[in-house]
Amino acid sequence: MVGEDRYEAGRFAENQFGPQLHILDDGFQHRALARDFDIVMVTPEDARDRLLPRGRMREPLGSLGRADAVVLVSGASSGSFPVEGKLTWQVRRGIWVEHAPARPVAFCGIARPQNFFRQLHTANIQPVAEAFYRDHHPYSERDIRELLDLCRAGEGGGFITTEKDAINLGPHLSALQPLAVVQVRMKLSDAPNAVDTLLRVVKERRAAHEKIPLAR
Repeated sequence: MVGEDRYEAGRFAENQFGPQLHILDDGFQHRALARDFDIVMVTPEDARDRLLPRGRMREPLGSLGRADAVVLVSGASSGSFPVEGKLTWQVRRGIWVEHAPARPVAFCGIARPQNFFRQLHTANIQPVAEAFYRDHHPYSERDIRELLDLCRAGEGGGFITTEKDAINLGPHLSALQPLAVVQVRMKLSDAPNAVDTLLRVVKERRAAHEKIPLAR
């Protein structure tokens, strides 16, 4: 479900589909909604980042105290974050590329574009040019012309980008061909135990909430 008001979107989902569990993306700062379990993912870069506007962090690292589980992504160390007494899970993140064009122009509009370009090089993909835009960038006709010019200037064989950017390209997607869309794949260590723990805590907390008498 997608909606500007997460509460109303959740109510609509319940009325239409009767879900038993709501999973919110990027909901840690959405304090208006009560949650039963908070998961925060951190990367090695987060340990060195700063608060907005000098960096990209929305809250200080001390806010991890509100989290139930902290997920350490690809090299992040528990010693770099205040996670004492928290559940800590490990995730390995990588990319999967199919049918990458030869000598592509690589482009993206994501939070840390250097990670994307580094992963391409690790996968033995050598772009003729790299272009990056602001996170959540909505692509325009001007952007498409610039990317096509980069491809022609470098005698490139096509384009390569992220799944997020493929969505943000919208109607311009067909103008960049051939285009390879990179999939991000993540593997959670000991996933069955992590899921069982999450569901158990949610069940216990929901049961505790139901026992609280209503105020009169």
